[in-house]
Amino acid sequence: MFRNISGCAISGVFSKSGRRFSGKLIIDSIAAMHERSNGLGGGFAAYGIYPEYKDCYAFHIFYDNESAKEECEKFLASHFDIITLSKIPVRKIPQITDEPMIWRYFMVPLPSKLADSQLDEREFVVRCVFRINSTIDGAYVFSSGKNMGVFKAVGFPEDVGRFYRLEEYEGYCFTAHGRYPTNTPGWWGGAHPFALLDYSVVHNGEISSYDANRRNIEMYGYQCMLKTDTEVITYMIDYLHRKKHLTLKEICTVFAAPFWSTIEIMPYPEREELEYLRNAFESFLITGPFSIIVGFDKGIMALNDRLKLRSMVVGEKDDMVYIASEEAAIRVIENEPDRVWSPKGGEAVIITFEEGTE
Repeated sequence: MFRNISGCAISGVFSKSGRRFSGKLIIDSIAAMHERSNGLGGGFAAYGIYPEYKDCYAFHIFYDNESAKEECEKFLASHFDIITLSKIPVRKIPQITDEPMIWRYFMVPLPSKLADSQLDEREFVVRCVFRINSTIDGAYVFSSGKNMGVFKAVGFPEDVGRFYRLEEYEGYCFTAHGRYPTNTPGWWGGAHPFALLDYSVVHNGEISSYDANRRNIEMYGYQCMLKTDTEVITYMIDYLHRKKHLTLKEICTVFAAPFWSTIEIMPYPEREELEYLRNAFESFLITGPFSIIVGFDKGIMALNDRLKLRSMVVGEKDDMVYIASEEAAIRVIENEPDRVWSPKGGEAVIITFEEGTE
């Protein structure tokens, strides 16, 4: 099969006021870039979609068989108080085939288990996710945040959106990906987004520093089992933001660090800060062509590689922010934006709720 190595598509829509809107918007946006995909993977991350369970962790899990489900549910019941569980509603369509069993669980950690672990709540959840994914054959947790969820499959993204009935969900942020796998086979777990807790990543490009980044993040206890660069980016964001408490802007500087020749001519204190970040987090530098959109609780972030070898366009209209690989994917859902621009290479675009928004 012909491989279009720059063919992935990404899109994101975010309401700064926290206003919830239908997932149909993101389906229409990613569908406008149909030619960038080849049907081997598509998916979405949606935020604000579970307000009635906003204090629970929402686990979305693929199962290959009933025995994997039974073993996983036994583990979940021994570590969490399961508030409710159900199949994730889907619409059977001919374009999506060979689907696994797809289940959803709303849970909170059992106080006794959490106390015995001597971990904070989020680290406890992360370790449970890795435990399931690494030890229970046929079970894969692909979403584990609060008031958000990932929906992905093998197929074109617009078909994946219809399959999951995404138009029936309402949220304040949606991201999307149409995958054209370059180095890994297309399969349900390998489709984007990749997520851990409330962090989700969709990515267009190819990370040439993958092996170095993977070896580095695995030293901190992360298990990179899917052999794909986007998984590594997700774990690096979790580590730097949740554990090392770097700001998202600092993380962008680490990922797409200015060249040393550029840093050397900068004035203090900016030069001093950049020198520290490059030296302290050298192994987190991402090289190769990429554009990413990162979803997180109450915000969205976008970043190009420092040479801008992959396209990315941002638009704004009133309280809405649109990010996509192509301007056409913005104008198909907002034909009169107030502003449209292309961020520079390495320029962080970080949008969060307006002040006072809950």
